[in-house]
Amino acid sequence: MSQSGETVKPQPDVTARPSGGPSVPRAVASAGSGGVSALVGRTIPWLFVGLFLLFVLAFLIAPTVVLVVQTFIGDNGFTLSYLAGLWDYQYRIAFENSIILGVASAFVGLVGGTFLAYSTLQPGAPPILRSIVTSFSAVATNFAGVPLAFAFISTLGSLGLVTLGLKHIGINIYAMGFSLYSLTGLTVTFAYFQIPLMLIIITPAIEGLRAQWREASDGLGATSFQYWRLIGLPILFPSLLGGFLLLFGSAFSAFATPYALTDGNIALVTIDISNVLSGNVMSDPQVGAALSTGMILVMAVVLIIYSLTARYAARWRR
Repeated sequence: MSQSGETVKPQPDVTARPSGGPSVPRAVASAGSGGVSALVGRTIPWLFVGLFLLFVLAFLIAPTVVLVVQTFIGDNGFTLSYLAGLWDYQYRIAFENSIILGVASAFVGLVGGTFLAYSTLQPGAPPILRSIVTSFSAVATNFAGVPLAFAFISTLGSLGLVTLGLKHIGINIYAMGFSLYSLTGLTVTFAYFQIPLMLIIITPAIEGLRAQWREASDGLGATSFQYWRLIGLPILFPSLLGGFLLLFGSAFSAFATPYALTDGNIALVTIDISNVLSGNVMSDPQVGAALSTGMILVMAVVLIIYSLTARYAARWRR
């Protein structure tokens, strides 16, 4: 109310008026600006998600669908002949060798990585030791392919540094049956990155073992063996199994290192697929699709088991 008794109407807050144009309330302008910012903030994340999904579709899902279609569709329509052809001797041996290599190298990585991780986590271990081992493991897990093959040929090949050094002291490992260019040699080579990979996987699980559990076990008079048999290993088992499956998948699907090391002379599934698709053998390209489908089925089983064990292991780390 003014002194004269008249009602004074509040005037809207306006922005600067453009020449010849109507005035715009500042509240409306702010709301419009905020709405645009919110829209942009919601759009950008979905844009990146969409690009990622497009990438997965183009380079993972679409090739997988094409392989499956080529496996079951022949010139005369639906057929199981290509899948049944995987039981032929040469392809069956390739799958057997790949599985043996995966299991053997995964077991070496499981044992070596677990004991190495446990040793570095001991209370009396120097803190710098864990830092050095963890840093080396992060590098070693990504060291594969042709560089890794060349490193082992230079070290454990027939004229390698270690091989010649052992000969000077009267030990001929090749005369004793060892060969770097065999499944045993591939297992030794794969151990270089399998052990560090297992260390990275199992370290959080070992850290999750609570000191109170060991103290309670000691208080009840249990021995160290009884603690690990009844408490430690049952708790670590899901993580150990999950790590083993992950290492198996890594070795089972490896191609560059075995091919560079053996020049493709060992029958492995990945090498057979390369031979079929590169035309090095007289074979139908759809056989390569069937081999790939077989690998996908094996890896799918491994991933399902790994997912189940990882979910169970996560309960102990909460």
